[in-house]
Formats: sequence, structure tokens, C-alpha cells
Amino acid sequence: MNQGVAGSDVVIDVRGLNKHFGSNHAVKDLALTVRRGEIFGFLGPNGSGKTTSIRMLCGLLTPDSGEGTCLGLDIVRDTREIKRQVGYMTQRFSFWEDLTIRENLRFVARMYGLNDSAGRVESALDHLGLKQSADKLAGALSGGWKQRLALAACLLHEPQLLLLDEPTAGVDPKARRDFWDELHALAARGITVLVSTHYMDEAERCHKLGYILDGRLLAQGTAKEIVASQSLVTWAVTGDDLSALADRLRKLSTVEQVAAFGSTLHVTGADAARLDADLAPLKAEQGGHWQRIDPGLEDVFIHLMRAAGAEETTAAAA
Repeated sequence: MNQGVAGSDVVIDVRGLNKHFGSNHAVKDLALTVRRGEIFGFLGPNGSGKTTSIRMLCGLLTPDSGEGTCLGLDIVRDTREIKRQVGYMTQRFSFWEDLTIRENLRFVARMYGLNDSAGRVESALDHLGLKQSADKLAGALSGGWKQRLALAACLLHEPQLLLLDEPTAGVDPKARRDFWDELHALAARGITVLVSTHYMDEAERCHKLGYILDGRLLAQGTAKEIVASQSLVTWAVTGDDLSALADRLRKLSTVEQVAAFGSTLHVTGADAARLDADLAPLKAEQGGHWQRIDPGLEDVFIHLMRAAGAEETTAAAA
């Protein structure tokens, strides 16, 4: 373990990070604190700045401005050491498809110059359930098995921080669940995990979340804290001819979102009093059942996207 963090539970502590690619301001004033043993989820649409942020944290990209530490090391001056102490799993499968699982892991172990590399490889094969398939070619593996191989490679050098960039894209639901069970087991051992994802069920399995859009971190905290911070109101509606009802609801200025979930509509707005007043005539009609429910993360993230879009439109018109 790096001596710089031995007495502290803060693993990532950065502020004011900015990164430009030409005229594209990819990351804007990122401030983030992640503690030991936390699973921190980065959410946001494609192109929002998640990957760029992760690469700055692990020393693969130098920020244009800002400061901070990763594993107690300076993210600008100590990039070489950070890269040796972090496990980074990219979006794309980046191993040699004409080598077996065991051969891939042995090659990675040699790249790290690890002592007892053969023993570490066999331990990783055992720990992640890869032993029986160790002699299969990587190119013949399913998405879930490729994911296990990539995670095993990340863990060979015993990092205290894992940075995982869309690790479950294209993986079936069972493999995704197994992967997240493994992440929680790692977190219980004190390993910190920063993971980007598009999946709401995965977001809810994180200890803390950050939602990033157009390079700016709009909200962060636990799932409950993020939902509570936006003070949204959501109603669940069941009844007859929900399609026609949805059309009527979308015409109300106080209704931000109307979404169908099977035979139920979820209706969401930001102003409780005005929304209740606008919905009152519809609630009085026969054939419908209305129930107040807690808004979900998806409702919150769509609200944040709408609010950010409105701010950009206002700024452009000014």
C-alpha cells in the first residue's frame, strides 16, 4: 500500500479539473472525493466526459488545470506511480484473442514485473472462477467471460483502486449481477471502485453516485441524497386508455415527464403544488387510479438533463 494514504481513508481527492480537446471542453471544473472501500458510480450519456475524467484520475491524461491526489499521489507529477498502483479496465476488450486466458494473464503479470507471477495468475484464476476455462482462447469467450478475464488482469498487481469504464456493456444480466457481486466483495476488502455505467440497476448498487453531463458533474451523493436533492414529485397512474391520458398529460406545463411502465404511467414534475392543481381534474375522472410514489434515479437524471438544456438555451439567448 502506498504510504501516502496509509493513514487516510481518502483515495481520490481532486478539484477544478479541466480538459480540452481543441474547442471541446470535455471536463469542466471536476471536483470529486472518493473514500476507501466505496463503489462510486459515474453516470452520464455518451460523450459526457466520464472516460476523460477516469483517464485523468489514473494518470493517462494530464488535466489542463486543477489539482488533486489519487492514492495519495499527485495526479500531475506522479502519473507513472499512479498507473502502477491502479487497476484500469477499459470499455473495449483489449487482450490477445489468440492466447488462452492463462497465457494472457501471464503476459500481463510479466508486464508488471510481478514477483511469483505464476502463483498470482493461478490465484486470480481460482478467485474469479476461471480455472476450468484457463486454456480456452480469449477470442472464443463470451462477453461475461471476457469481462472476468479483464477483471482478473486488473487485480494481478493487487491495486487499492479500480477504475472501470463501462465494464458491463454488452454483457448478459446474469454475468452483470455476478460481476457486481464481485465488486462488492472487493469493496468489503477495502478496495475502492470507480465505475462508469449506463444502467440504472447498477447505479443503485453503488455506495455513491455522480451524474456528469457535457463535462460537468451536476450531482453527487448516495442515490437517496441525489433523489431528495431535486424535490421531484411522481404519481403512478393505472386505468383505461393510458395512451390518450399520456397525450393529455404531456400538454400540461407542470408535467416534466410521462413514462409508461407496463400498464402504469409515471407522471413527474418539479413543483408539487402546481402539479397537484393541474392534475386534480384528471384525478377526478372515473376509471383511473392515482398513487403518489417516490421518484427514481432515472426521473432525476432526465430532470437534470432538461434543466441543463434549459440553462444552455437561456445562456445562448442572452
